[in-house]
Amino acid sequence: MSGTQGQAPVPGAGDGTRVVRAGLPEPVKYEPTLPGPVFAAHYHLPGEPTGAYTYGRDENPTWTHLERAIGGLEAPGESDVETLVFASGMAAISSVLFSQLRSGDAVVLPSDGYQALPLVRGQLEAYGIEVRTAPTGGDAQLRVLDGARLLWIETPSNPGLDVCDVRRLVEEAHARGALVAVDNTLATPLGQRPLELGADFSVASGTKQLTGHGDVLLGYVTGRDPEAMAAVRRWRKIVGAIPGPMEAWLAHRSLATLQLRVERQNATALAVAEALQDWPEDLAVRYPGLPKDPSHAVAAGQMRRFGCVVSFTLPTRTRAEHFLEELRLVDDATSFGGVRSTAERRGRWGGDDVPEGFIRMSVGAEDTEDLVADVLRALEASAR
Repeated sequence: MSGTQGQAPVPGAGDGTRVVRAGLPEPVKYEPTLPGPVFAAHYHLPGEPTGAYTYGRDENPTWTHLERAIGGLEAPGESDVETLVFASGMAAISSVLFSQLRSGDAVVLPSDGYQALPLVRGQLEAYGIEVRTAPTGGDAQLRVLDGARLLWIETPSNPGLDVCDVRRLVEEAHARGALVAVDNTLATPLGQRPLELGADFSVASGTKQLTGHGDVLLGYVTGRDPEAMAAVRRWRKIVGAIPGPMEAWLAHRSLATLQLRVERQNATALAVAEALQDWPEDLAVRYPGLPKDPSHAVAAGQMRRFGCVVSFTLPTRTRAEHFLEELRLVDDATSFGGVRSTAERRGRWGGDDVPEGFIRMSVGAEDTEDLVADVLRALEASAR
């Protein structure tokens, strides 16, 4: 991990203990437990530049604490893991793709992944990189893997919530000489640890549930291979895709409540999914934690928690919009993972292959009974 030494991991620590202590420096008398953000474009640097901090685009002590914290969650107890933080999730995604691929290479992307991936595809192809796509479900990406340099996995997929077998895809990809990156945004490190499943990179948008308050844009990349991570670091330096110190500090502060938020949000998400599944209409509910979900068996084999996002489909665009208008505890907003529940008709953006009435709902930290009641009331009102 980058930067200066921090507190040693707590042996046998559970998730709650781990997130509260993650990335904190060794205690110093009269110093704060979590130091405040360091605002510096440059540092005192007499003589040869041999220290950790030389210039603000390269390193920052506030990033160091956060990078150590995230690395300790993605790969607990592993000292050979490095994490780099970025200005956004897309900055992190781009850093892996554009640092690892060259003209003439091939990359496999999910056809049902995050809606910005088609924009990335256009840029990759402009650089002479072949882009192949296949759906997440059924491990379909294996069918187009031969000869690829990199396999990009998004599981659960956003917004459809399909799941693929990460261990299987990693084994097949490595056997064919391909690197594997997993977008771990929806699961978070408390739900899934891609490096433990064999992946080369775990990449995520920290904007979502990791920080959980809807007030920070952030991304990160975690990996083991020093050469591959050096290329990611070089890309960050070249494009300057760095987070501000305040954003990094806010993200680290928010990590302390991650386990509390995840436990409440995931439990309520399951309750919402069950209520939707029991609704008289067939709403095509998707949530990996539902035993009847097509992805449940695979998800249960690799995920420790199933996330805070539930998707379902109402018959028409009008019905979906009426449903959203009737909600009282759920904001009509994009993104997901925040403590305040949000939902949106995903088709309004035009980038996802979903029906007009498709709803992506992010379950917040409200009381479970209140949120379920609000969703059911809005469903009933929208049907009139």
